[in-house]
Amino acid sequence: MTERMIEAMGEGLLTDTPYLRRIREKSRVEGREEGRVEGRVEGRVEGRVEGRVEGQVQGLTAAILKVLATRLDFTIRTYNRLEQQLAAIHDMSRLQALLQTAVLTPDVASFERALEG
Repeated sequence: MTERMIEAMGEGLLTDTPYLRRIREKSRVEGREEGRVEGRVEGRVEGRVEGRVEGQVQGLTAAILKVLATRLDFTIRTYNRLEQQLAAIHDMSRLQALLQTAVLTPDVASFERALEG
């Protein structure tokens, strides 16, 4: 009897017993749940990181505009144009360089040239 069972296992005949099906189903369910939990955790971490970066970008953009408005005399139309151009920039190092330029620039035209370049 044992020899026949071993032979049947070798031929793949005993791989689909009710007991083995339950074990496989339980493993699939546990695997899916584990995957969901890992996905939620990764999503939260990524969301926090993206939120921080977005906040830093917004903060730098606001600082640039504040420095320019404090230092230079220009119209609201120019302010709005600069605001739109800066909103399109998401590179932190570029924004940091533009903040330094805003502090040092002698006029709006010079800043706009730096912004375009």
